[in-house]
Amino acid sequence: MTPQPLDAAATEALLAFWRDAGVDACYLDAPVDRTVFVAPPPAQMVQKASAKVTALHGGMSGAEAVDDARRLAAAASSMDELAAAIAAFDGCPLRAMGAKQAVFARGNPKGTVLLVGEAPGETEDLRGEPFVGQAGQLTDRMLAAAGLADQVFMTNTVFWKPPGNRLPTPQEQAACAPFLERAFALMQPKAVLLVGAAAAKAILNTDEGLMKIRGQWREWRLSEGGVSAPVIATLHPAFLLRQPQAKRVVWADLLDLAAHLDTAQVEPHA
Repeated sequence: MTPQPLDAAATEALLAFWRDAGVDACYLDAPVDRTVFVAPPPAQMVQKASAKVTALHGGMSGAEAVDDARRLAAAASSMDELAAAIAAFDGCPLRAMGAKQAVFARGNPKGTVLLVGEAPGETEDLRGEPFVGQAGQLTDRMLAAAGLADQVFMTNTVFWKPPGNRLPTPQEQAACAPFLERAFALMQPKAVLLVGAAAAKAILNTDEGLMKIRGQWREWRLSEGGVSAPVIATLHPAFLLRQPQAKRVVWADLLDLAAHLDTAQVEPHA
């Protein structure tokens, strides 16, 4: 039987499905001995690569960038001030990788739901707002259908577009985390909705796959300030554009979120 050529679109959709499900390793037909010693690169190559990384951080190390982010974030007493602090921050390496501008947030900062995605895309980079491309438009429609349209404040784990629309790295997320935590503290939402594996893993500090943790209620608690909120994770809307049949999964999670908010509003009067 003659092998059929791969369908590029179908292959890309399948790979995206496994990525969003948390699969981060591939297995080959034949075993590979990974215990074989591999000589480290020459010291000059390491120094050259390190110099490039240092330059991307504006001369700051990763720890220094996080400390600077904490200082800037702590001084912000409103979302507008926080947006200005993010725009002035040069400690995230993504800023020097072709992003046009910082992309912080949109929505209702006094709402009940904080929605956290992964990173801005090309449309977001052009407009300076998160979730405004095709995936964002789908998100708006689904939130409206669930009765949550006016209750959501949207942001991401990083505020600059990664090159090639790749996922943000843990180091890039760590540099931006103090700003995200400050937004969480300022808003004090009734619930947090995490969309995509990168956001779920970063906020929940877990290596579990998204399909394992989606639909489960967990907690996000800041180490300082005592701010906490229940968290639910679901698939990223960009994934739904490639796999429309998965919309029912996200719809179930949104209904669960809406029901949780209804319960939270009733309990204080009980």
